[in-house]
Amino acid sequence: MKYLLVQIVNGLQLGMVYSLIALGYTMVYGIIRLINFAHGDVFMVGAFVGVLGFSSWGLSLPVAGLVSLAVTAALGITIERLAYRPLRNAPRISALISALGVSLFIQYFSSLKFVFGPNYRVVYPPLKMVQWNLGGITITNIQVLIFVVVALLLIGLQYLVYRTKFGMAMRTVSYDSQAARLMGINVDYVISMTFGLGSALAAAGGMLYMLAYPQINPFMGTMPGLKAFVAAVLGGIGIIPGAVLGSLIMGQVETLTVAFVSSQLRDAVAFGVLILVLLVRPTGILGKRAVEKV
Repeated sequence: MKYLLVQIVNGLQLGMVYSLIALGYTMVYGIIRLINFAHGDVFMVGAFVGVLGFSSWGLSLPVAGLVSLAVTAALGITIERLAYRPLRNAPRISALISALGVSLFIQYFSSLKFVFGPNYRVVYPPLKMVQWNLGGITITNIQVLIFVVVALLLIGLQYLVYRTKFGMAMRTVSYDSQAARLMGINVDYVISMTFGLGSALAAAGGMLYMLAYPQINPFMGTMPGLKAFVAAVLGGIGIIPGAVLGSLIMGQVETLTVAFVSSQLRDAVAFGVLILVLLVRPTGILGKRAVEKV
């Protein structure tokens, strides 16, 4: 029983990291109906910038995290401006191909020796691990840090979306971008800031992922990015609570599969759960069926 509880805690840790990546997918899709497949690579850049911040630039861990958020937010805005905005009125397949191209470009550009380099890096974070035993369950200070940071970011995001003018503009653009323009909302600005916000959240996820699993490489964002996308679809793409719920489910399924079945089957089981859920609810767990008027 104690072993099961430990694995549930580990699943929460992984699911919360996935949720920060999945939120970027779901916000961008909610605004412009685009799947930004370069989002996992933005996650990777955030992890690398954070590591460079405290290992090479002499910054403290919190300051390195803030620098990582700022750099990736600027990267997300740049990607939107150069790769997606010119194709906004083009067929969907054009934007999809552009997203895949941006993803490959970031991966292989980051692999160059004068950027991040092609090799794996072992991370030695300036945060000594401390363990506590609570009723036979071992919890580390890194897990507590992940839980607290993710909870604060989710609360802040909810406040931004539902309690601020910018959040109202985001929801308006999501509902009807043409009507939003007629109301005087700068739609391009809202879309760019949404990309920046989603990228900053992915960077936070990259920093936390690096602390929990201290090894990084230029291709590290591929699988977490794919699983976070699956989590967003599982919970209901375009719905913020759905992205969080889907991520927590994915984290639990993956961790419990590794613990009780086989590590080789964790990806198959995780994606199998997605297929089963979509067979029952094609719009995801929290998704609502859209009604089209003719």
